[in-house]
Amino acid sequence: MGYSVDMSEQVQQQVGVTSRRLIHPAWRMTALAAAALLAAGSYTTIAGLITEPLVMAGGWSRADIGIAVAINMVLYGAIAPFSAALMDRYGSRSVAVTALTLLALSSTLLVTATPSAGWFVVWWGVVVGTGTGCITMVFGATVANQWFADRVGFATGILTAASVVGQFALLPVLSTLMAHHNWHAPTVACGALSTIAALLVAAGLRNNPADVDAARYGESTPDRTLETPKANAAARTLHVLVSCLRSRPFWLLALMFFLCGATTNGLMWSHFTPAAHDHGMAPTAASSLLALVGFANIVGTVSSGWLTDRVEPRVLLAALFVVRGVTLASLPTIFTSNIDPALITFAVVFGILDVATVPPTISLCRHYFGVDGALAFGWVNVFHQLGAGAMSVFGGVIRENDGSYTLVWIVGAAACLAAAVISGTVGPQKNSMPISSTATRAK
Repeated sequence: MGYSVDMSEQVQQQVGVTSRRLIHPAWRMTALAAAALLAAGSYTTIAGLITEPLVMAGGWSRADIGIAVAINMVLYGAIAPFSAALMDRYGSRSVAVTALTLLALSSTLLVTATPSAGWFVVWWGVVVGTGTGCITMVFGATVANQWFADRVGFATGILTAASVVGQFALLPVLSTLMAHHNWHAPTVACGALSTIAALLVAAGLRNNPADVDAARYGESTPDRTLETPKANAAARTLHVLVSCLRSRPFWLLALMFFLCGATTNGLMWSHFTPAAHDHGMAPTAASSLLALVGFANIVGTVSSGWLTDRVEPRVLLAALFVVRGVTLASLPTIFTSNIDPALITFAVVFGILDVATVPPTISLCRHYFGVDGALAFGWVNVFHQLGAGAMSVFGGVIRENDGSYTLVWIVGAAACLAAAVISGTVGPQKNSMPISSTATRAK
């Protein structure tokens, strides 16, 4: 009889656990991480939205603002590899909450303590750059790997989509706020999003499944080794960098991604909205086009990942860069004050191509650097942000000197063609090479 009671209690306990976990906690963590990525992503594209109001209200030059945006973009890329080490050491939740709090603080400082362009460089370039650099897709990949043994790609896709929504899809809302108030309104709105996300992440995000006595999605037994932080993660991050710097494929991929960043983030984040203003287009209309770019990004990334498994990555990259170059070269001839079919087509095509270069580049990094492929891609992505920062400044200088963005789009198209050529010289895709301790053999 006692045995039956014990069995009954065990069954009831098991039913209780099952009912509480009808939805695996991994999906809840994905939703919380998505909230963090969305909030951080909202900062990455509003620089272009608030450029004109800052020029008119503060009397600053576009070059001044371009310097702040350039520093922001460089930090956004450079901090990401180290944020992975911080997440290993202190946990994803602590890093995310700290970064989101920093972003919320930066919004307050931007609207209350920015008497000159120099302070804008500090708040936007350094503080926002640091905060957003801690919550990139490195954060998304970390959460996905911690919580998923199966369907990792699907989870990563959700998190990538959240970041894209933050970067582009919120722009119409933010531009409407600015139209009814001033540039302070979208800045404060981003701060509010960061505050809400910080509270949600602090309350609900856990660093690994063992924290809630669960296994990763797709596993039946909790992996207790995930509880132990990797104290040498920062050293490994730097070691991989040193090894990569001795590798010819790394430098070719880095140069290709430098040009990729210049022709995507460097153009669309910083110069598209000001260029639209030059053509008489309202900020809300320009933001709607960028939102369309963002939604097309999702389609492009998923399709590119599917093609990467079936097409030689170098060939795919070359094709993507050539078509991107053609779209940029066409922009001066189709830019008008109103949204028309030509501009809609540009937004859709450019959006499909925008992030589509990431899956084949990750594939090449995995091939040449084996188990260190993810970290190698993190460092390749630093050059992506360096290119974005360089184009942010260079484009502003061209606009100041020429009074037009036409040459900026032409330079961007030429950079795409150069990237297409470089992608074909990286080297043939042969067998993968596991090089955990030394990437130097990938020469």
